[in-house]
Amino acid sequence: MAGEQKFNVLSPFVIDFDIHSGLSDSKESSRRYLSDMKNMYFDDEAYHQLVKEGDPLVYEFYELDIPRTPGDIAFGTTVIYPGKVGREYFMTKGHFHEILDTAEIYYCLSGRGYLLMENTEGDWTACELAPGKAVYVPAGYAHRSINTGSEPFVMFFAFRADAGHDYGTIEEKGFRKLVVEEDGKVAVIDNPKWKN
Repeated sequence: MAGEQKFNVLSPFVIDFDIHSGLSDSKESSRRYLSDMKNMYFDDEAYHQLVKEGDPLVYEFYELDIPRTPGDIAFGTTVIYPGKVGREYFMTKGHFHEILDTAEIYYCLSGRGYLLMENTEGDWTACELAPGKAVYVPAGYAHRSINTGSEPFVMFFAFRADAGHDYGTIEEKGFRKLVVEEDGKVAVIDNPKWKN
């Protein structure tokens, strides 16, 4: 037919994600151990000690080989395990999207934590999440998931598949804020290592 729109060749599919663990029986996750997160945490001494003592698994997530085309949606789960490096809670590396005007949705399935967000203009926020809560990450915001609880923090995410991930900016500059334990409570503090 003349003028008929062409779509990519991805076929419909179903994948399982356990609603509590966030893990799939049919796909392998990508895993990030503490040694994969060099220079991400403020307390270097605590970081090196934990790596030396056993290099714990900090988080895992799913990449489902969705084509990186504008009409497709990348999705999956992220599972951040409980733990701390010094006073700083276990977290994901965090990223901007390569296509900066990309928004993203996160929905908490289990556990408790925060989504820390900031944009290049200096606006930031830290949203607390618990099961049944969703957060909208606006276009232009870097975002990082942080487990502030005592069990795995599991979230479902979705974003445009061609957006890509810019981890390099965060690896170089860090986030402006840190989420730490202070007097037995969660606190958001300035990051002394942040590079303007």
